Amino acid sequence: MYFTYILKSKKTNTYYYGFTSDLQKRLELHNSGKSKYTKNRRPWILHYFEEFNTKDEAISREIFFKSIDGYRWLKLFNII
Repeated sequence: MYFTYILKSKKTNTYYYGFTSDLQKRLELHNSGKSKYTKNRRPWILHYFEEFNTKDEAISREIFFKSIDGYRWLKLFNII
């Protein structure tokens, strides 16, 4: 299984979008400071996620979330 996820920074209230096959491990990585982009915005909480059967589906959904249409969809459903 693969996941597309949205993290929320407790420090800055900003969001981070990604995909992974292991949500818990990925969240730990972000909160450990080993990810360059997210280390200065720690701590992170898992805000939202979706599950997929394939890596390609998860990547496509991440790309959608990062698009203007994805942003509008997330706002429409009060996810962000």
